[in-house]
Amino acid sequence: MKNVILKTLSKYWGYDSFRPFQEEAILSILDCKDTLTILPTGGGKSICFQVPALLCEGMVVVISPLISLMKDQVDYLKEIGINAECLNSSFTVSAQKAIIEKIQSRGLKLLYISPERLMTPDILELLRGVKISFFVIDEAHCISHWGHDFRSEYRRLGCLKDEFNQCNIHAFTATATEDVRKDIVEQLKLDSPHLYFGPIDRSNLVYRIIARSGNITGNIVNVIKKYKNEPGIIYCLRRKDVDAFSEKLNSLGYKNVPYHAGMSDEDRKRNQDEFSREKISLIVATIAFGMGIDRSNIRYVIHAAMPKSIEHYQQETGRAGRDGLPSECYMFYSWNDYKTWEYILKDSSQKNNALLKLKTLYDFCSHPQCRHKYLVSYFGQSYKENNCAACDFCLGEVEVIDNPLLIAQTIISCVAGVEEKFGADHIADILKGNNTDKVKNWGHDTLATFAKMNNETKVFIRNIIEQLVGQGYLIREGEFVTLGISDSGLKALGGEAVPTLAKPVLGQAKKEVEKKVKIKRAKDWEGVDEQLFEVLRQKRSELSQEKNVPAYIIFSDKTLKDIALKKPTTAEQFKGVFGVGEVKLNQYGGIFLNVVGDYINEVEYADKKSRA
Repeated sequence: MKNVILKTLSKYWGYDSFRPFQEEAILSILDCKDTLTILPTGGGKSICFQVPALLCEGMVVVISPLISLMKDQVDYLKEIGINAECLNSSFTVSAQKAIIEKIQSRGLKLLYISPERLMTPDILELLRGVKISFFVIDEAHCISHWGHDFRSEYRRLGCLKDEFNQCNIHAFTATATEDVRKDIVEQLKLDSPHLYFGPIDRSNLVYRIIARSGNITGNIVNVIKKYKNEPGIIYCLRRKDVDAFSEKLNSLGYKNVPYHAGMSDEDRKRNQDEFSREKISLIVATIAFGMGIDRSNIRYVIHAAMPKSIEHYQQETGRAGRDGLPSECYMFYSWNDYKTWEYILKDSSQKNNALLKLKTLYDFCSHPQCRHKYLVSYFGQSYKENNCAACDFCLGEVEVIDNPLLIAQTIISCVAGVEEKFGADHIADILKGNNTDKVKNWGHDTLATFAKMNNETKVFIRNIIEQLVGQGYLIREGEFVTLGISDSGLKALGGEAVPTLAKPVLGQAKKEVEKKVKIKRAKDWEGVDEQLFEVLRQKRSELSQEKNVPAYIIFSDKTLKDIALKKPTTAEQFKGVFGVGEVKLNQYGGIFLNVVGDYINEVEYADKKSRA
């Protein structure tokens, strides 16, 4: 059976080996066992059910949350020669009728459908009349009360076990804590499911978490400059932030489009299509954009503000580097983000759980430590590396303070000295020695801690205060958001607990960071002809426009990079390129071999001309 599976994998997808847990999940599906598979974004979840779909009799029904995502996946399957369709309300009546006729005539292998449409009586009746191989629940975390978003139709999917008791159900998601995993199994009524929990770590992503201060637009522009003409996403917390950032960046010459739920369906679709089809490289969006994009070559994701949970952060940063190539994730956070989310979540039915997740994320932001290790541990896995070499902390971009206890005790003592009645800005003024009217009026210029940190900038002091809050040594309380001292803070005063504190990355340190980034990129692209890569991207973009499909459906960046490395000149050589199966070889082999051949000839001609 393994040979048959590998032959199918090679024929349609051009791969000659499995990623972790793909083979096991495929075999369980073929063995008619219910499954729950958790693999990171870009980990190859879709292949786990698409391969068995081709090897089983009947049609596979895939329940997916977003119309745009369904369409992209179906377009890709059609592109590699697999008969698939999606059924949704965006189609005309005649188009829907044609798809229903395909279903009835048993002409489909995969049908993608939203949970809302699936649960209608007419669709359930339609599916009862045909041979169903099995059901797939994609983005299965949506089922759980503990998950990211509550969708009532997802909670009703357990009825599939009653309606189609001969069919197995297979749930897939990228992120799920233990509570969410248990809830998915219970809600879907999975029967002794085989569980596959792949490594959650995205080793190709570089995480950088930076306390937001000063010119946030300038910080964002610095990231964009590093990735000229390469695709990126900027996530904002609110719609008005999206509009403001998008307008400002466009005025600075960084062409982009906005995306948020306040826009018309037509405008959102147009902007998403422009981004997916590589007509534009940058999109500024709220988290509503999160699951709706399947572009594989996103090189950077910027959070202009803090999201509301580790799960959301993992999903949103997971948009980057789906092709396995190095990509960067920046987050610029502040306490104001926490307060904004706290206000938004105040009426949530899951308020207590949501606030707990929010606090956990704030700790992640403010606690200098290996980002990869923290994320992996959060989802219940162990991280064995001592240094991930792919986050600000492990890359040495975060300079840990040598005497954290003394600094913490100084700040906590100042909070105690003002009887826990003032906020962070006032505390910072006291410690800096800023003799403001407020400091003088309250007599705080006479405190023992006044000007105790006068050698540091106020930005530095505020940053350290935020770290102490995030790590639970200080707490914010009351209507006026005053600073208080926690039990951990009292232990620190007594020398019984020591925080880990880091200096903000400023000045010369930023130049060192940029230098390291350039060195790492040069290593990642070693041997690759970057000029040829750009020529190949241009050809892919032209084909994408002609076929009206996202560019990655033609070839991923990883495939183009491999072409630019190997420079194949024959069909046999082209067949050895990553991600080139039989259908892609027949469709595009000649086109891209011509591009490579023309490029080699031009380079040789230019070389001869320069020697003459």
